[in-house]
Amino acid sequence: MRAIVLAGGLGTRLARVTRDIPKPMAQVGSRPFLEYLLDDLVDQGIEQTILAVSYRWEVIQEHFGLVYRGMELDYSVEESPLGTGGAIQQAFATLDDDEVVALNGDTWFRVNLAEMEKRHRNGRAPLTIALKRVTDSGRFGRVEVSTEGMVTRFLEKSTGGPGWINGGVYILNNSLFRDFPMPEKFSFELDLIEPNIDRIQPQAFQSDAYFIDMGIPDDYQRAQHEIGVE
Repeated sequence: MRAIVLAGGLGTRLARVTRDIPKPMAQVGSRPFLEYLLDDLVDQGIEQTILAVSYRWEVIQEHFGLVYRGMELDYSVEESPLGTGGAIQQAFATLDDDEVVALNGDTWFRVNLAEMEKRHRNGRAPLTIALKRVTDSGRFGRVEVSTEGMVTRFLEKSTGGPGWINGGVYILNNSLFRDFPMPEKFSFELDLIEPNIDRIQPQAFQSDAYFIDMGIPDDYQRAQHEIGVE
């Protein structure tokens, strides 16, 4: 499989850390956070990754170049912010593949991509979403799953307590964009998935794998202790 990593974030909540660099380039230990994500993709056999980039994208290209540990890197540059959906759509259009893994560049969810792909291909939906079980879903928003393993509803972030959350890793087919035409700029979650959830019927891939969202200061500091010492 090939992957798309959303790496165009500004990192406004980490302004003191990121300053004038893209959020995925924030240092965790002695390395940019994005390196950990790319290492994981290489280790799981991904041969090509498209980095969907925007703000100060040259910083990422200068650091990683066109090959990282034998994995081909390409850059899908947003001339103006396209939102998560627009960024995925633009990057996907450069591939001949029918299927791709898409993930956020400021979170790390160590899901088994081979198992997730198996789940995706055994189903009929054009989209599979990796879900993480947490003790308090209030910060993220809870995801409801049917007994058949389909994502049925997204609840507001204020809904706390234990539950499943969207881990920010997807496997999708390009038919998703053909069947649900969207403008150039849109949110993958808010504009595409949620309003059309009954028609898309996304599959859930539920995992207890390690998860961290380093987009906020508290988790950024936690990342220093949990993965920055590797």
